[in-house]
Order: sequence, then C-alpha cells, then structure tokens
Amino acid sequence: MSIPTRTLNDGHAIPSLGFGTYPMKDQECVDGVRSALETGYRLIDSAVNYGNEVAVGRGIREFLDASGTPREDVTVQTKLPGRHHDFDAAVASIQESYDRLQVGTIDVVLIHWPNPITGKYRQAWKGLIEARERGLVRSIGVSNFTAQHLAHIVDETGVTPVINQIELHPYFNQEDMRAVHSERGILTQSWSPLGKRQAPYAEPAVADAAAAHGVTPAQVILRWQVQLGNVPLPKSATPSRQAENLDVFGFELTSDEMTAISSLTKADGRLFGGDPDTHEEM
Repeated sequence: MSIPTRTLNDGHAIPSLGFGTYPMKDQECVDGVRSALETGYRLIDSAVNYGNEVAVGRGIREFLDASGTPREDVTVQTKLPGRHHDFDAAVASIQESYDRLQVGTIDVVLIHWPNPITGKYRQAWKGLIEARERGLVRSIGVSNFTAQHLAHIVDETGVTPVINQIELHPYFNQEDMRAVHSERGILTQSWSPLGKRQAPYAEPAVADAAAAHGVTPAQVILRWQVQLGNVPLPKSATPSRQAENLDVFGFELTSDEMTAISSLTKADGRLFGGDPDTHEEM
C-alpha cells in the first residue's frame, strides 16, 4: 500500500499517516511494529517515556532484514522526556535513544511536552539542535507546544520545528493551532487521532459519511485528519485494524462532510487534563 508523503520545512519528507506505539512494550511491541511495517506503514512513532524504544528498534530491524527494505524508507520518530530538558541532558538523552533504537540516525526527535512550569524547554530545543549537528537526528520538532512556546524557541534560536505533535481529533480539532502551524510552516501531527474511548463513531457526521463511502467510522476520521493536512498516528496491535487504519487514501470526503466532522469540536474536548500551559510530564 503506497502512502503519500509530506515535505517538512527542512526539505525531508515523511509519510502522511504513521503508526503510534503507545502503550505497547516488549514482544507485543516488536510484533506490532513488524506487523505495521509489513502492512505498509513507514512512519513509526515512539518516545523515551513509552519505555519501548528497544522493542521498536528491534521490530524495525527484523522487518528490514526480512524484507530487504532500505532503512531510509522507514521514518523512525521518538521524543525527549521532560526530565532531560537541560541542554547537556537533552543531547545525552538523544544519544541514549540512538543506542536503544539501533537504527542509525534517528529520523525525527520531538520534545515531548514543553513543561512550562519547569521552564527549560528552550534549553531542550538547543539540545535538539546540537544533536542534529552531531548527526544523531535528521529532523527536529516538538510536541504539545502552544503558539507562545513555539515563538519562544524560534525567536531565541532562529530554528523552526519541522513538526508539532498535538492532541487532535473531531472533539478537539485544534483549528487555532493548525493556523499557527500553517503560518510558520510547521507540520501538524495528531496524537489520539480517533479520540480513544471517546471516539465519535456514532455521531451522524461520522456515521453518515462512513455509510456514504462504504468505509468504517475510524477510516472516516483518519481521512478527515489527512484532508485537513494533519499526519495522524493511530495505534493498533491487531493486523486487520492496522490495515484498515492505513486504507484511507482511496476515497475523499466532501467539503460538507469535512465541515460537519470539524463542527463536532468542543472547547473542553481534551481527553484528559493535558493543557500544555499546565501539564508537566517528566
């Protein structure tokens, strides 16, 4: 299955739909990553705090060895934890991720959360820039940053993140942040792109579109994500569901369907109290 790509502001390209690995660990993670790659995924998302980088790397290497697929065809992405936001700690943490993954240069590293109360995300960003200079990582970005956090790091370093990965699903469509990203040339990635346990599969806007196109409600939501210009990162350890989630490039939602799904958004639509202005994750 061929997946379209999106070009980042540093000139590199990544697939327009990826595979999330949280909360998989150990052999389940190895098997899930390998199955996803065999299904056709070419973007694998991990994080230090997921505790699964070793398993993710193993799943990728097993797939590459068995299939003969070139390493450069798979985008490997991980995230820097809050406890490593000091400059030296950030560089050392990325080196540790490099060593755990064992896939060579990491394609993308993101700052996982800004942790503004601690207030060291500027140092962390400089650490990512240094890690890129050292060849540990190819492209650098952030996750869960607000417009203000983005302005701080760009103004201080002159380096714009290639990606901001944020919570984004029909009940929380992040219209304002998507506009900020568009203005700065930052790609939007969506975590929890289906809405987890609150997924709006029964909402008429979703269910009617699914019936009209002969697809599942989950496929409708992922197609909505792609048409908005986001890169969604659905997770499933089930091969059949992995294939279903990837199969969203053979139909197109109408403008009315897109508007109806976007209109499901709520001011308080976050899945948990993950407000980047207050949430701390070390």
